[in-house]
Amino acid sequence: PPLFLQISAMKPKKSPRDNGQQDLFRPELAKMIDHRHGLVKLANVVDWDRLDELFGKEYCPDNGRPAISTRLMVSLQYLKYTYNLSDDDVVAGWVENPYWQYLSGMQYFEHEAPIHPSSMSRWRKRIGEAGAEQLLKETIAAGLKLKVVRPHQLKRVNVDTTVQEKDIRFPTDARLYHRARRRLVDAAKKRKIPLRQNYNRIGKGLFFQQSRYAHARQMKRAAKCTRKLRTILGR
Repeated sequence: PPLFLQISAMKPKKSPRDNGQQDLFRPELAKMIDHRHGLVKLANVVDWDRLDELFGKEYCPDNGRPAISTRLMVSLQYLKYTYNLSDDDVVAGWVENPYWQYLSGMQYFEHEAPIHPSSMSRWRKRIGEAGAEQLLKETIAAGLKLKVVRPHQLKRVNVDTTVQEKDIRFPTDARLYHRARRRLVDAAKKRKIPLRQNYNRIGKGLFFQQSRYAHARQMKRAAKCTRKLRTILGR
């Protein structure tokens, strides 16, 4: 990549809670939240130092402006996919939620967005597929530590293919009649049974005609073709 892209950002900054700076006039997040909350427990078991070391390799060590803290970016990505939010929505929700801010390593409650939403997509591109796999591993490790995930549950992966394109044909009566006739003709050929007429040309024409009529909402004509296909099947 071009040189200016390589030196555009230094290693990520530390999260505010790790800086050790105190503000006597602002209440700390740790004193505002319920430590039994799931996100608080998660924040306490994730190996943030390991993630910081892992993703810090993607940045230049001594040139450019310091990058956003790894903990903040990892937390925002986790919240995005956990709650099924867009980049804009997760950043907007972060400003309103003390538990999200605690997970992100904030020491005090912040009233302004920590980043521009576009930074999230750029960060995902920077870490790539390998980085996403490391995040998944750390998420699983945290789940095992909290005992919300059992080892035997990792032996099988359930994949939701709801939005995946599928080659499925709706089983209309006309289609079923047409397929049944073709299979009967094929079975007769294999067994060398002579047929007076196989209706291959007529059946195919009727099936396509029925489909066109149904698409054009000419249901009476479509039904007539379906009846003819049924009659042919019976012969």
